[in-house]
Amino acid sequence: MVVKKGWTGRVYEDFEVGDVYEHPLGRTVLPVDNSWFTLLTQNTNPIHFDHHYASQTEFRKPLVDSTFTLALVTGQSVTDVSQNVMANLGWDEVRLPNPVFEGDTIYSRSEVLETRESKSRPNVGIVTVKTTGFNQKGTTVIEFRRTVMVYKRGHVPTRPQAQ
Repeated sequence: MVVKKGWTGRVYEDFEVGDVYEHPLGRTVLPVDNSWFTLLTQNTNPIHFDHHYASQTEFRKPLVDSTFTLALVTGQSVTDVSQNVMANLGWDEVRLPNPVFEGDTIYSRSEVLETRESKSRPNVGIVTVKTTGFNQKGTTVIEFRRTVMVYKRGHVPTRPQAQ
């Protein structure tokens, strides 16, 4: 039997300015996602969980908590951007140009904007990406810049192997 190693993510040296990664997984937002995330984060705005209240707004239905959208799209990018990250350094310029509703399916992509060596840690580099999330109609629902500290080749902590 030949065991072939699965995708283990990019290291610093793999990132090139201008590269665009179409993240492979979409995710349909379920009503329970919105309810639970709103409860977990103690967001008390009824537009996220009170259908009667939301029906009286211009949207006529509950809006998905925007921090859920940020978390979901960040998560979708992990496979391509941050599988081998030592630390997230920041999310900047977060924009939410269109709402997300329960039942929308969210997809995303990231573009590498900048790479540089770390000044304080020789085992990592700094990568900045612009990530865009969009719904099933192709409408942009979120955009943000994210800066991460990525391990260099040969410095990623080892993972246990199956026996």
